[in-house]
Amino acid sequence: MENEELKERFIDGKNGIEYIRKGNYYFPNLVDSASINKSELGKYGKLRLRYLLEHKKSEYTCLWLDNKLRSHLLEIDKTATERFDLLMKQLAKQENITEELKATNQMEWVGRMNNIKNRVEEIIFKELIYV
Repeated sequence: MENEELKERFIDGKNGIEYIRKGNYYFPNLVDSASINKSELGKYGKLRLRYLLEHKKSEYTCLWLDNKLRSHLLEIDKTATERFDLLMKQLAKQENITEELKATNQMEWVGRMNNIKNRVEEIIFKELIYV
């Protein structure tokens, strides 16, 4: 078969992977979907990516090969951010940390809010990021 008869690209019907011709050979067109636009990943998506790369290589590889890595990271980031906001509000209300406290004693307000923030992040890390 000559180069003129070969297609530049084709998609294998069995596995759904696109192949690109380089010379007389075809190579799979595998794109790291997470690196397409890392700027759209927030703090929690980036932490999850780093955790997968360092501790769950097989899970990372499966998500990457199935082209689900990017959507997984975006979903984790969105869910974690929403949970962070919700838990911060709930715990601040539960512990009676108000705007009045902020106005009268800023240092106490900052200390108590930082305490809540640390607890909320530990919950998020345990439930969503490092699993």
